[in-house]
Amino acid sequence: MGEINHFEYGWITPALSYALSVLGSALGLVCAGRIRTATGAGQRAWWGLLAAWALGGTAIWAMHFMAMLGFAVGGTRIRYDVPLTAASTVIAMVGVGIGLAIVGTGRLTAVRLLAGGVFTGAGVAAMHYTGMAAMRLDGTLGYDPLRVTLSVVIALVAATVALWLAMTVRRGVAIIASALVMGIAVNGMHFTGMSALSVHLHEGRGATTGTEVSGLLVPIVLAVIFGVVGLVYALLAAPSDDDRAGAAYVAARLDGATPVPEAAPDPVGLRAPRVAPEQPAPDPVGLRAPRVVPEQPAPDPVGLRSRSTLAQPGAQFPSRRKSDPRS
Repeated sequence: MGEINHFEYGWITPALSYALSVLGSALGLVCAGRIRTATGAGQRAWWGLLAAWALGGTAIWAMHFMAMLGFAVGGTRIRYDVPLTAASTVIAMVGVGIGLAIVGTGRLTAVRLLAGGVFTGAGVAAMHYTGMAAMRLDGTLGYDPLRVTLSVVIALVAATVALWLAMTVRRGVAIIASALVMGIAVNGMHFTGMSALSVHLHEGRGATTGTEVSGLLVPIVLAVIFGVVGLVYALLAAPSDDDRAGAAYVAARLDGATPVPEAAPDPVGLRAPRVAPEQPAPDPVGLRAPRVVPEQPAPDPVGLRSRSTLAQPGAQFPSRRKSDPRS
């Protein structure tokens, strides 16, 4: 039986794997929180995809790969089958995506949560043992059934709790605390499954197929870095609640639909009722007499009108005759 060492480089690899799981869990919780507040199916699908990448790709699979960097078996070199390794990544993301789709649509109930936890936990366990099956070495892998069952139970419980946290946690401190707990659960499942492993070396040593860890390290590290940067950029570029409220206000102003402020309440009737001006009844056939506007007098700039006595009642008609001398 081959001697197994899970910490070939000391505590560096488990510390890095835990940091990756916490980082991916925190980003996944934030993205999953956006699913509940999304306004359309397209937005929900987008945030669900990002959450599946953060949780399945970073918190689970990248953590698994980083921990496997410290795995070694005495007397043989370890290589990896690239297609199976890539398939384990897809399995993790699909499992998390299905779980988020179940709990992220509709009202969150216990049935939805348990169903999502089963799919996600099964995906996490399948990812782990698919990644183990991708190892190529001069020996045969064996597993302790009891510890394998324990690791699957841990995966199911951890996945259910993670989905519940993803749908309920909103505040920053709670997200960080939840990510720390999720990191412990993911690493606990991984190392429990690894403790179930035993290696029986072959008598004859042959050529080992596959790619060494050094050949996978650079592309996987780059994928993780660009994935994390992309997630952070997507979260920073997404509009917040205040941004959406401001955009709605501007759109309402541009459309002329700014709401009119309501009047203050008048519970005891102190305010006088507003009387609308009376409108004349319609006159479709012109029966109503036209309204006559009184004629305005012509302007009198030099004051001639005030000295004139013509046509005034009691005024004497002017005459050129002189008064009678006999009078």
